[in-house]
Amino acid sequence: MTTPDPEPAPDRPAELRTDRLLLRPWRHEDAPRMLDLLSRVEVVQWLGDGPPVLMADLEEAHTRIDRYRERSAEEPLGFWAVERPDGVVAGTVLLSVLPGAEHGEVEIGWHLHPDSWGAGYATEAARALLGYGFAHGLPEIIAVSHTHNDASQAVMRRLGMTDHGVTHRWYEEPSAFFSMTAEEWAEQRAEEARQAKSD
Repeated sequence: MTTPDPEPAPDRPAELRTDRLLLRPWRHEDAPRMLDLLSRVEVVQWLGDGPPVLMADLEEAHTRIDRYRERSAEEPLGFWAVERPDGVVAGTVLLSVLPGAEHGEVEIGWHLHPDSWGAGYATEAARALLGYGFAHGLPEIIAVSHTHNDASQAVMRRLGMTDHGVTHRWYEEPSAFFSMTAEEWAEQRAEEARQAKSD
């Protein structure tokens, strides 16, 4: 008697679709695009604390893709490649536990290639990720940015997140701190449904 082969592990993170975008796992064939993205100071200057550390080579890109896979094993957390309608990867959106989080606080984040700025991709991808996170039981999702990253904070406002000013939690440098609760998300969706009915 033979035993059936075990089911293959599901691809993580799960694919998500929006009107224009496919959010999917980063793949090793995307390594040249990741290197192009993360070797640019205008992108990396907004990531983490301290001076920007640029990605150096394709080997580092492949290692980062493996790390993203590992950090995407537990739903709804993960790092998604944002694929544009033309098939080019615009950048990354993520749901991740904040560094040093005392209560497992989860942040949403995004960083896109300059050739994909100004098209609304960050807002569209992040809105899909908020819905995904709340559908999987997250009670609150936080967004933080460098205090002078006006473009990122504009996305947070377009998403309807609440501005809490500046915080010194989680990162060494001060951060702009925004959040949204599951209840606020549900209220937003209900208001959108009411407006759609009245149109």
